[in-house]
Amino acid sequence: MNLILTGASTAGAGGSTILMLVLMFVVFYFFFIRPENKKKKKVEDMRNSLSLGDEITTIGGMTGKIVQVTEDTVTFETGEDRVRIQAKKWSISTTAKMEAAEAEARASKSKKK
Repeated sequence: MNLILTGASTAGAGGSTILMLVLMFVVFYFFFIRPENKKKKKVEDMRNSLSLGDEITTIGGMTGKIVQVTEDTVTFETGEDRVRIQAKKWSISTTAKMEAAEAEARASKSKKK
């Protein structure tokens, strides 16, 4: 009789372990994976919408104004001496429009509080 009861309680523990693993995966998905995918999509859309005259900042910290855009590269001018630098689109981290929109969103969020 004791063997039957022990087997039943072990099966119940296995079910709760699986439930905990599924719950943990759901938490990871909604708190880590999903927000990261949203951020990647937003940055990719920004890089695909680059146009002439946009103020940009690269991942290396260089800033300038776009003078030419091709399928996978961007040429931009830096400063008064009009030095032109060509970079891959993936190296563009932000644009002035994107930074302004984020600042406005933060300001409106703080006003609501």
